[in-house]
Parts: sequence; structure tokens; C-alpha cells
Amino acid sequence: MQDAASSKNTQHTPMMAQYLNIKREHPDVLLFYRMGDFYELFFDDAKRASRLLDITLTARGQSGGKPIPMAGIPYHSAESYLARLVKSGESVAICEQIGDPSTSKGPVERRVVRIVTPGTLHDEALLDAGRDNLLVALHQAGERWGIAWLELSSGRFSLLEVDGEADMLAEIHRLQPAELLAAESLDLSPSLASRSGLRRQNDWHFDLATATRLLCDQFEVADLRGFGCTHLESALIAAGVLIDYARDTQRSRLPHVTALGVENRDDAVVIDAASRRNLEIDINLGGGSDNTLASVLDTSVTPMGSRLLKRWLNRPLRDRTQIGGRQAAVQLLLDDDRYLLVREPLGEVGDVERILARVALRSARPRDLARLRDALNVLPTLESELQRIEGDSALNDLARHIRPYPELAETLTRAMIDNPPVVIREGGVIREGFDAELDEYRGLAEHAGEYLVQLEVRERERSGLAGLKVGYNRVHGYYIEIPRAQARDVPADYIRRQTLKNAERFIIPELKEFEDKALSAKSRALAREKLLYESLIDTLNADLDALQATGRSLAALDVLCAFAERAQHLEFVRPQLSETPGFKLIGGRHPVVEHVSQHPFVPNDLVLDEDRRMLVITGPNMGGKSTYMRQAALIALLSHTGSFVPADSAEIGPVDRIFTRIGSSDDLAGGRSTFMVEMTETASILHNATAESLVLMDEIGRGTSTFDGLSLAWASAEHLANRRAFTLFATHYFEMTALAEQQETVANVHLTAAEHKDGIVFMHRVEEGPASQSYGLQVAQLAGVPQSVIARARDKLASLEQPTAMPVANDARAQPARPQQADMFAAVPHPVLEALESLDVDSLTPRAALDLLYAWRDQR
Repeated sequence: MQDAASSKNTQHTPMMAQYLNIKREHPDVLLFYRMGDFYELFFDDAKRASRLLDITLTARGQSGGKPIPMAGIPYHSAESYLARLVKSGESVAICEQIGDPSTSKGPVERRVVRIVTPGTLHDEALLDAGRDNLLVALHQAGERWGIAWLELSSGRFSLLEVDGEADMLAEIHRLQPAELLAAESLDLSPSLASRSGLRRQNDWHFDLATATRLLCDQFEVADLRGFGCTHLESALIAAGVLIDYARDTQRSRLPHVTALGVENRDDAVVIDAASRRNLEIDINLGGGSDNTLASVLDTSVTPMGSRLLKRWLNRPLRDRTQIGGRQAAVQLLLDDDRYLLVREPLGEVGDVERILARVALRSARPRDLARLRDALNVLPTLESELQRIEGDSALNDLARHIRPYPELAETLTRAMIDNPPVVIREGGVIREGFDAELDEYRGLAEHAGEYLVQLEVRERERSGLAGLKVGYNRVHGYYIEIPRAQARDVPADYIRRQTLKNAERFIIPELKEFEDKALSAKSRALAREKLLYESLIDTLNADLDALQATGRSLAALDVLCAFAERAQHLEFVRPQLSETPGFKLIGGRHPVVEHVSQHPFVPNDLVLDEDRRMLVITGPNMGGKSTYMRQAALIALLSHTGSFVPADSAEIGPVDRIFTRIGSSDDLAGGRSTFMVEMTETASILHNATAESLVLMDEIGRGTSTFDGLSLAWASAEHLANRRAFTLFATHYFEMTALAEQQETVANVHLTAAEHKDGIVFMHRVEEGPASQSYGLQVAQLAGVPQSVIARARDKLASLEQPTAMPVANDARAQPARPQQADMFAAVPHPVLEALESLDVDSLTPRAALDLLYAWRDQR
């Protein structure tokens, strides 16, 4: 609340009263109030901006007897300040002068022309060129969640409905919104409630009738049946809230938002939030972009291609026809290195998507139009190259939209100078020869002196007056001056303008006409240039829909070329898409680890089929278990985006979901421990995994006691085996290897290592069967654990592995060898123990005892 918001405006100057009236309409955002060459902020806004931007806090006038805090930023450099404010999560209302100062009585009329918020950016300087900037809205109806998202900087507008909070959170994690709209009464999880960019909206905004009306008005249709979304009521409500918010902030009808895309969650391979985070698709575990799958694959040559590539990776498809079309396109681009011929002109295209959005919003700058001109000029070359590529693939659809626009290209080429200034404010954008009227104004402004010299020579010859000269002053403008003695001999068309002591000054019709033009030539030239520039914007908007389709196709072509380039240089192969469930990877590799490693990567095979659905993976820490599992998931993901994959060969069946339970983390904000997070993620997998799911489980149960953890790991693995999910189950519980003897679809594999003296060498090779030991002490030694601790650990290990006698429950003299073992047998019924007495238990170890217990359990 502003310090003086409740004060009566009569206590302030007219200008400050105007400010307070405008601020009252925008209480929750910073108000940039235009005053001359500055945007000024007052009261609390000034204090906050001073702190956030590190600018000087001053004062202006008084309110309630106290100075009014004030801070300002130069109008010409506002973008850099806006970028810093938006990055910190602030929103800013831009208030401009719209009245004419020369005719205004009192303060110049002002109004808010735009509200800059994190999710509604379209200025180039405020955006990350390689990442989507999304505005997302949520609406809940029972268990059904409606989600709508808009990228204002491109006009892409979509919606989706999901069941349950977990699926909703997964989609929010995929979209990574810059700004999230939700009803004030909506109960959000802690992770969303504390999210930067959350904007609560009044509940009355979330109304189906209102949303439908707003969307029909936006798309200029009678109803929404043509978009195939009328049954998605929750999503439509979210979409209506979103479009209303975007139109309000932009003070525009958003002419570039012309369609509503409908996503079906079952059309894509589902990846929940935890799995997406663990796979580090485009954001690493530290929140950055280094060493991610996208960082390895993204060699796109346009910013819009880079953004689309990340969207494809984050939403792998299940439609085999669409995937096959992309794969075929990549193969055609690889043949004879055709992608090189396409990428060269494609590199001249720039960010057509975002430029067209700024054209539609009438905020495009001269350099935007120059880049668009360059893009239009290379379209004939791209069209020609695509026509040379024969074959059925995704390229066929793209080629229909990648076509020349000769008239637009010719107009922009004639109109725009080669390297225009950043803004049109001072002119100098339109090329000479494009408009005769502009050329005339420029000529008058630039060659006025030359014209006056020529006029003076002509008038001396015509009048015969040698003392005649042409001059100018600010009061009387242009004049012809004649000595007083010769004044009576002037020609008849001379009109006296001023009498001096020794001279007379005259004006003639030609000079008067020149004066009218010359004195205003510069301002008229600038006004004419701005008019011509707006006309160019109008011309482009007339073909906006077709140009947007071309931009989308160029982005897709860029991604396919990037896939081809990566396939060639990283030795990826085209995966075979099989209708039979399973995975057969020969020589599979982890694309990121291989790319960043300084050592040769060790490839490994993976075979999962109807008879082999789970691999229990054992081996030492740092031996490569997690890498082996993750590479399987990433290869599956890449194959479903249409990319080639890092392997010698790959045959991949249908995949509906990818789950990962890897790594450890806590959720302090949500009050959940590391083990609780692990169990929550495990529960989601156990509930949702199907026979077409790929599941990665790493070290389940390690966050609790040994026997609790082992029991949970065993039961979880059994559950997944019974569900027949394709599972890679890495564990340090060697007891888990016994599962393969009880479940026909379970097999053991291990990562190899070799001991050398007291050290260890990791071979990173996957072999059949269980590991012989865990090498925990050797890994601890590599980590730098003190030698005294390692030595004591070896002693303790030796004592723990000593054989012990089986405790007999009905023998009072029997002493349990270890408390844990005694606890383990405490619940075993006496008849079972009596039956075990007949066995040779003199050398029974805890592991062997557990095997006996498992046998007893299974008999039950």
C-alpha cells in the first residue's frame, strides 16, 4: 500500500494526483510513470526499486508534511532495469504520456499501456533466447486438473487435463512456468504455493461461461467445437483466465494468438516430476543447464529451434507414425550430408517466431524487421534444398509451409536499410528511394544550405541587385535582405517582411514555401518515417498466420538437422521401433557421460523381453550402476522423440511411462525427510507402473534400518515383477539376488571391478550374475577416508563375517551371536526353528540365515 494512497488528491499537485489515481488501479505492481526522459517511481515503489536496482532514492514535494520518496531510471535504458526487476519476480506497469503537451491544460494525459510480468514478456532483451517463457493457469474440479499455457512471445497456446495432483505437478515441472495463475481459494502443495511467479486471482474469474466467451472472442468464432476441447471444462476455465490476464497486461487483443492446441497426456510418454529431475533432460540437479541431455543434443542454429528441441525432449511421443516420420527425416538429412546444405541458409533465419509475435503486438523494432527481411530472402534457397530431398518423412509437411514470400521480401528489402538502428525514435531506418515524400523532407533538411546559396545566386541575376543576400533567424525565419538604397528596385513579387536601419528584408513565394517545408522538414521526415514503418507492420500482419506457420516449420527443420548432425558426429544409430514390448540395446552408451568424460566410455548391452523383465543390478559404488540405468532411460526417451540413439543397435518396444527413483534428497519446505521423499516416489511408481513402463530403482530402502530397508526393497521388486514392468533394480542388498531364483522374469547382472592391492579398479562392464562383493571399503579409501578408519573398518568387517551358531529358541543355554540376528529370529515360530536344528548350522552366516528365512516365508 502506498504511503499516501489514502490521502485526498487535493493535497497534492495535479501531476501527483494523476499519479495516485493511476497507482490506485495497479496497487500490486511497480508503476513506471513517464516524466520527460525518465520513468519515475514514488512512495513505496521508489523505496522498493531503489533497493532492487541499487538506484538513488531522492524526494519530490511533500505529502502529509513529509517529502515524497522518488527514484527514477532513464527512459532510453529502461530495458536493462526491467530485466533485473522481472528476474527478481517483480511486475511493472508502464505508464506513458499519450496527450499532447502543447495542448494540455494541466498534466499531460497518461495511461498504463502495458504491464510487464514474468510470464508475459516478449521484448528480446528480457527473454532467454533458448528457453520457453510460459504463462500457465491452473483450475481444479474434484480430482480433475485443468492446465493452460501461453507463450506470449510466440503465440503458442495449449491446454491439457489430468487426473490427480501428482500428474498435475508432473506437467508443471515439464512446463516450468515463469508465472502461474491460480484461484485465491485453491489449496496448492507447498512446492507450488512457494513458487516464484505465483499470482493469485479472484475466484470469480474461474467461470466456464466467462472463459468460453473470452476464448470465442479471441479466436473470433461462434463456439469452440472446432478446437476439440469443449469436453475439457477445467482446462477451458484455466485458458479463459489466462487469456484474460494476458490481454489485460498487454492492453491488446493478442492478434498472434490464433489457435488453441489440445494435448492428450496419453499421446506422450509420461515422465513424472521426480523422474524428469533425475534424468536431467534440460535442467541439471543444480538448476543449471550444463551436462544435460539438451546441452549435448542442442546444435540448432536458430533460437526457436533450440526451444523446440527442449520441448520435444520433455515430451517424447507414443505415436509410432509421427516418431517414424521424424526418424525418416533425420535419415534423409544424413544421406549425402544433406543437412549441411539446409543448415547453412537456416542459420540466417534468426528467431522468426518471436519477431512475428512482436510484429503482431506492434512492438517490433527496426532490427526485428531487418532480421525478418533476411529470413524471407533465404526461404527460396531452403525451399529449393527441401525439394531435392525425395522420400516420405516429416520433411514433407514442413516443406509445404517453408515457401517464399517474394512480395514481402521485396518490400522489406527496398524499405529497410542494411543495418538499421535499434529503435525508430531518431529515424534513419527507411532506405532512400523507398518513398518520394520522405526523400524530399530529408533533402530539405540535409541540403537547406545548398538550396539557399543557389537561390541567392538566381535572385541576384534576376533582380540585378549585387547586394542581395539570403539569410535566416529564429524570429523571422528565412528572408532576402536588400540594402535600403536598392530596396525600391526589387521585383514586384518581393514582399516586405522587416525594415532595418540600413536594409530591408523581403520574402518571396518560393522562399516562403521552402521555409514552410524546411523549418519542419526534420520533424516531418521523422513523422513520415514512423508512418511508413507502421505501414510495414500492417503489411506483415496481413500475412501473419502463414508467416507463423513458416516459423514453426523452420524451427522443426532446425531440430531435425540438429538430430542429424548429432547422429553423424556422436555415432548415433536409428533405433528400430518394435510393436513387441522390450528393449534390445547392443553397445548402449550414456550420451551425456560419454560426451563429457575424458576417458573412453565403456558401452554395455541391455536385453529386456517377455521372459526377462527385471534386472537386479549389483556391484560397487562408482562402478556404473546409475549410469547403466540412466542410459537405458535416455535411449528410450530419445527414440520416442525421433532422434537417433547412442548404441551400436537398438530395438525398442512401446513405452508408456519412464520412472526413476535415483538419488537422495529431502523436502524441507514440505516437512519431508530424505527417506519420506524416497518412499513417496517409490509409492507413485508402484501404483502407476504398467507392463509397458520402464522403471529405474536405485538403492531402495537405504534410508532406514537394514532389515526394514531390505524388506521394503524386496517387496517393491516383487510388486514390480508381478506387474511385469521393465525394471532395472540396483541394490547393495546382496540378498536381493535371490529374487531371480523365485521369479522367472528376474535376472541378475553386475558391474565388474578388480582389486589391486588395497585399491579397486572399476571396469564399468555389465556381466551376467550377481556381484561377489560390494567393495565399500575400497571406495571409501578412494574418497579419502582416513587410513586409521579404513583399518578399523576392516577389523570390524572381519569380526562381523565370523560364522556363528544358530540360536535355538527352546534352549535356555543358547546365546545369540549378534543382537540383529537374534532379533531377526525372534518372530520365527518354534516349529520352524526345530526343523532348522537338523541342518548343519555351525558355519551359518547372517546372509545364509536370511536365505533360510526367505524360504520359510515363501512356504507360508
